[in-house]
Amino acid sequence: MTPSHESERERVIEVAASDLSPEALRGLAEEFVTRESTDYGACEKSFEEKVDEVMRQLRDGSAKIVFDPENSTIQLRLADSD
Repeated sequence: MTPSHESERERVIEVAASDLSPEALRGLAEEFVTRESTDYGACEKSFEEKVDEVMRQLRDGSAKIVFDPENSTIQLRLADSD
């Protein structure tokens, strides 16, 4: 692990999806889908399908929410990306 990665890991706070209201969680998923460019191959998915997939990943723990208090930003990451 590089020093910069270690310092980032130390400064971010993981937020449980269950700590957010359903509306806030949905808004976060929608914002992520509109911001991220995602390639779904030959079968393109609708906006709603993409949001539902992000919501599923947050609920089952394969994705996580991290807050960076230094930058006041929230990001979604794959849970095994540490």
